[in-house]
Amino acid sequence: MNTQDRTLHLALRLTDLRAFEGYAFDCQPIPGEGGVLQITVGDFEEMPIFLSVTDSQILCVSYLFTEAEVLADKRSRMVEEMLELNIAMPLSSFAKIGERFVVFGALSVHSSIEDICHELITLAENAAEALVALEEFIR
Repeated sequence: MNTQDRTLHLALRLTDLRAFEGYAFDCQPIPGEGGVLQITVGDFEEMPIFLSVTDSQILCVSYLFTEAEVLADKRSRMVEEMLELNIAMPLSSFAKIGERFVVFGALSVHSSIEDICHELITLAENAAEALVALEEFIR
């Protein structure tokens, strides 16, 4: 099974689940981005998670804000705050993709559907909490 097929198979499994730990999942393939899903977890519709599957991992990414949204005079303090928050943030880490700051989590391609669901829920919660924690640094 190639990575695009694995991703679509995972979308079907998440959709079939209906709910996990009280959260529903809405999975939509991203047109033109073979093998990428946009997943909305429960009430976190403003913070979708983008999931892709490679040969070695399942990568889950939630975009927080862009470089242009960061208050320039507070950028270095924000980066320091992100580094300090990384340890306390379960199953997720901060990163930067191009001009976008993100939180992400990665799992083995052999992870159970329950572990994947748990990661998605945790990442959605972490993204929302990160925005609150970093709001003083962004416009």
